[in-house]
Amino acid sequence: MKYGGMNKTKVVIYTLFSGVTTGIGAFFGALLGTISVGVISICLSFAAGAMLYIVSGELIPESKNLYKGRFASLGNILGFVIGMLAMNL
Repeated sequence: MKYGGMNKTKVVIYTLFSGVTTGIGAFFGALLGTISVGVISICLSFAAGAMLYIVSGELIPESKNLYKGRFASLGNILGFVIGMLAMNL
């Protein structure tokens, strides 16, 4: 943000706000996690779905734009297959 032209004070304030929200989320996650194993699994599945949405909607199209060709798609497929294999170990 600083290299984009924003002054140092705003950069520090925005960084603090993002850190505070992370702490609040961790607090509520710890609070909900003590309820039951079912609640933990629901929270983790929601987080996994959010990450899949971000990767599918932002990262994969951006990698295809940056590295025109099939290499980006092959890398994504290979990463998915390795992740699935690692889950079964």
